[in-house]
Amino acid sequence: MALKIGLLGKKIGMTQVFSDDGEAVPVTVIQAGPCHVVGTRTQERDGYTAVVLGFDEKPVRLASKAEVGALKDSGMKPQRFIREIRLPAEEVAKYTVGQALGPKDVFVESAPLDVEGTSKGKGYQGVIKKHHMKGMTRAHGTHEYFRHGGSIGCRLTPQRVHKGKRMAGQMGNEKVSIQNLQLFRILAEDNVILVRGAVPGSNNDYVVVTNAATRTAYKRKGIGKEEVRSKNPLKASKKAAAGRG
Repeated sequence: MALKIGLLGKKIGMTQVFSDDGEAVPVTVIQAGPCHVVGTRTQERDGYTAVVLGFDEKPVRLASKAEVGALKDSGMKPQRFIREIRLPAEEVAKYTVGQALGPKDVFVESAPLDVEGTSKGKGYQGVIKKHHMKGMTRAHGTHEYFRHGGSIGCRLTPQRVHKGKRMAGQMGNEKVSIQNLQLFRILAEDNVILVRGAVPGSNNDYVVVTNAATRTAYKRKGIGKEEVRSKNPLKASKKAAAGRG
């Protein structure tokens, strides 16, 4: 997987904006910056190369001694959200400790993005809500077994429960990555980006936004392809009657 630069940010919420052709586009508003380079990782010292970014300053009185000591040499204030972004050595060399990065420095409009966040926690849930199982029929012969998980194993073979068996348990509250979302618009003066569609997490949750690892251009599914017209006049008339001609 390609290593791409990105920014740390905070999910503000969702709204809709209108494109130039009048389309109403649902977007997620993300405050992506300013991010500060609080450190670097080198092959000689750490065994890998990366840029360490910090976002959202916090008072020194709320920081631990380890957090204050880590930023003592750079003279920066403690950060609430710190993450490493793996990059090639030649890319790491472009950044210096203390440098501030904004959306315009990293992203371009209409580019594909990968967004990583923590999904909303749903607590302890059963198999129907968590795994979309069907459940039992609500017939006269079914008693107190409508939403149960059912049998989970066999005493003969393999005499155990298979690993990964879908069962009730904790739902949500885990790291989720959504790939290839469109960066719809950049509001540079506010350090805000608008991303088409939804991203993981609740409002005010921290997210990591990076340039897409698998694509260099955003392309919506089903857009840009001209449909082949049928030469059969009967099929063409049915299509026109349905309003698709």
